[in-house]
Amino acid sequence: MSWFILILSGVLEAVWATALGRSEGFTKLWPSVIFGAALVLSMGGLAFAMRDIPTGTAYAVWVGIGAALTVVVAMVTGAEAISVVKVLLVLGLVGCVIGLKLVGDAH
Repeated sequence: MSWFILILSGVLEAVWATALGRSEGFTKLWPSVIFGAALVLSMGGLAFAMRDIPTGTAYAVWVGIGAALTVVVAMVTGAEAISVVKVLLVLGLVGCVIGLKLVGDAH
């Protein structure tokens, strides 16, 4: 259950990061509201997951998922240019997150 919550929290990190950018310094209401709600849920989920998952692993997975999804959303929406190098780096990041999950279970 902790891993599921951690992955969901990583997705919510991408939501709040994207909403933060779209809030234009908290001058737009709905992106600001989405930012706040997603931030609280994301941090709460991270805290919950860290009861069973070591801090370093949980944080790295949370950040990795959030960063990868934030870049993918930016590329898909046209806010950021797509390049082969960026796609390969995001795939590498996802591979590292999966690797942390695999070795995290093998105490």
